[in-house]
Amino acid sequence: MSLSEDEKQQVVEVIKQSIRNKFKSYNPETKHMPFHYRLLGKDRMALFSFIQSLNTTFGTSIYEPVAIALAKGRFAKALTQVSPYNYISAGAHTKIQEIMDQLRQAVRDPDKKREVDEIRKVCRIGSKDKVRLTKVDIWLEDFKGDIFMIDMKTAKPNVSGFQKYKQTLLEWVAAELARNPDAEVHSLIAIPYNPYEPEPYKRWTIRGMLDLKHELLVADELWDFIGGKGTYKDLLDCFEVAGIALRPEIDQYFARFEKGNNRA
Repeated sequence: MSLSEDEKQQVVEVIKQSIRNKFKSYNPETKHMPFHYRLLGKDRMALFSFIQSLNTTFGTSIYEPVAIALAKGRFAKALTQVSPYNYISAGAHTKIQEIMDQLRQAVRDPDKKREVDEIRKVCRIGSKDKVRLTKVDIWLEDFKGDIFMIDMKTAKPNVSGFQKYKQTLLEWVAAELARNPDAEVHSLIAIPYNPYEPEPYKRWTIRGMLDLKHELLVADELWDFIGGKGTYKDLLDCFEVAGIALRPEIDQYFARFEKGNNRA
């Protein structure tokens, strides 16, 4: 089921507003680059700087608002930048460390269902320790009450960081189970598009740390999960429509860096 025309228009408006908000808060770097300015022009250098800044904040500036727009109506709750429950039991701390050690030593394979079951058994054993956990980028709750906590990453996340990502996913689960031991909790890594397309995403680089079937959503897996089957293709079209509509505003914004300013 693809997006309706109303849903597509809503997503286009979210994208456009996100870019406009970025323009309002953006200040080009003031670093003096005389050779670059003379070779390429200040307008192109300003655009290059803007693109770099946008890439850095694409998740919070665009992907997250778009995800929330897509999730409305399909989920009972859809939020961004949510602080998880800030307590984990001592038993859960010990269990998470045990799981992480065994994964690092390759003496067990990642199995999210098993890991959640193990944490659930000890989620209220021992002292209740206050923790400061990473915020959840996208928090979804379906109409059955199942919780989905999504950590949005760049298209090519640092492979060496996946041990930390895995620990975060387990800690989110432990915290929510400390709050409600009966909760159905899912924690996932999301990658918004496949930079290797048309080749498959190089999942082998993180095999052994993540349960690839239950902890990783890439490209259409992510967007179709949030918005329904066919959403990814429709979403690409929405970005194109938004880009065409914004082109005059973008050109006008960067025109102020053109002729006459190249020698600054």
